This record gives sequence, C-alpha cells and structure tokens, in this order.
Amino acid sequence: MIVKGKYRYSYSTINLKTGVANRFRKFSKRVAPSHSETLQKMMDFFQWHGFDPSERSSKGILDEIQKNRKRMEAAIAIIRDIEITQTKPTNAILHALLEQKIKDEPVRKEQRPLKKEPEIEITVPRIRYERLMDKMGMLKRESQYVVDHITLIKPSFGKPYLKLEITEGELENYKRTLQNL
Repeated sequence: MIVKGKYRYSYSTINLKTGVANRFRKFSKRVAPSHSETLQKMMDFFQWHGFDPSERSSKGILDEIQKNRKRMEAAIAIIRDIEITQTKPTNAILHALLEQKIKDEPVRKEQRPLKKEPEIEITVPRIRYERLMDKMGMLKRESQYVVDHITLIKPSFGKPYLKLEITEGELENYKRTLQNL
C-alpha cells in the first residue's frame, strides 16, 4: 500500500494476534519512532549476537555472554590503560598548576663507601690554576644553560624523548667552547 506523497517506500502487511500487536506497539514506542525501525533493531540484535529465538538451549546464549564479557574486559583494560598513562598524569599537572603546590619528594642519596686514594701532591702555577677555574666556571654556566633548555616530551604513542630548545647559533657557540677546551 502506497500513500501518495507521504512515504517513499512501500508497506507490507503482517497478520498478528491482537494481544501481540498491542504489546509490540507499547514496546515499539520505547525503542524507536516507528514499528519498522523497532523490528529492524530487533533482527539486528539477534543476528549480531547469534541468537536463534526458536533455540531453547542456553548453550548458545552462554557462549554469546562469554564473548561479550571478553569484549567488555578488553574495553575495560584499554580504558584503565588510558587512565593510567594519560588522564592521571594530566590531572596531577593541572592540579599542581591550579593549586600552585608542587609536591617535593625527598631525594634519596646513596652513601657510597669512600675509597682512600693515595694522596699525590701536585703543584700548579697560580695563574694556570686561575685560568682553569675560569674555564671550568664558563663550562659549568654553558652546560647549565643547555641543560635548562632541555625538556622531556612524553607523546601518547611512542617512546619519550628529549627536546633541546636553543637556537642553532647557541648550539654552534657551545660546540666551539667545548672544542677550545
């Protein structure tokens, strides 16, 4: 039956008992806007899960429940991994920024047994010593500058890596300083 101008598709009739039809209409109102869509969703559900409504054995249903449980467990494992690797660290960073509190954990320093080396007395001229101390101080400052401009990047996928944030000129200057020592 085709109603002019109202629908683009044709209808087919199915004879149902009155009680079944009334029950289906109530059910259909909760599930989908039309009876056709409700039937379509029901058939998709049975086909997707491999259920046969005429089959009375619970074996097929139990198998499908097991498959769904495995799927759910896999999804839960993925969500937990995302939470651990991405959400919790991000929340901690945001909390630290908003609260302006940084939790300082005490750094453990291992005490190593001191090895007694034989004392050798070396004398160096004072001028040479002062020049060496100046070079060492300059090298410390340069090295500290480079270390201060290194950031650790932790991407969502792949290994973490270090990023050096200095210009090419600064890098060349640092290389030259190391070569001149």
